Amino acid sequence: MISTGSIRTVVGIIGNVISFGLFLSPFPTFVNIFKKKAVEQFSPVPYLATLLNCMMWVMYGLPFVHPNSVLVLTINGIGFFIEALYLLTFFIYSPRRLRLKIVGILAAELVFVGAVMGGVLSGAHTHNKRTQIVGILCVIFGTAMYASPLSIMKLVIQTKSVKYMPFFLSLVSFLNGVCWTTYSLLRFDLYILIPNGLGALLATAQLILYLIYCRTTPKDDTNQNLELPEVTPTSTPVPLSAVTVEN
Repeated sequence: MISTGSIRTVVGIIGNVISFGLFLSPFPTFVNIFKKKAVEQFSPVPYLATLLNCMMWVMYGLPFVHPNSVLVLTINGIGFFIEALYLLTFFIYSPRRLRLKIVGILAAELVFVGAVMGGVLSGAHTHNKRTQIVGILCVIFGTAMYASPLSIMKLVIQTKSVKYMPFFLSLVSFLNGVCWTTYSLLRFDLYILIPNGLGALLATAQLILYLIYCRTTPKDDTNQNLELPEVTPTSTPVPLSAVTVEN
């Protein structure tokens, strides 16, 4: 008979694959931004939120914070690199005012992460304490990442168009949230359950909005650039061994 631990491991691996897919999902959008040399109405907020989330999980996966968390470190390190490339593209093709906003938020994120790292190293002298502090912060920012598409959902309702909320991303975000929620319930882990349960609910709401407004979306809109807010993404991805958001 297959043990609960084995099932949980398999679910975690599937979750990592889905999370990686979420990191890559905005790629077509940025290809179109590159071709048009403009970001149009696309928002950098989901990518900034995901970048911060990845930085926090990279910190969590470091050996001196939470040992034996290689999967946490690698998947979120990859996510950090991908999100940085997205933001660089966004920065290049944004108007000056938006560029300043991006730089300001990035600077604040880097200062915050540095402060947390310094505080954890100097004030928490055990792995358990460091894991608890950084893990709680990861849950907070992971939840923020999942909530970032709320602005896109509002735009869908206002315009009665799903142009900026593609079905594929909403569906994968839903699968990601459900996968990691299941993972957390197989061996109860509140840190994983809270952000991913919320992510699954928000993705469900997006799918419902898509069903409601897909018919009122002009056909030309559905073929244009699509904003790919990362709910996930994220998740960022949930590690196999620990608290997470996820991806």
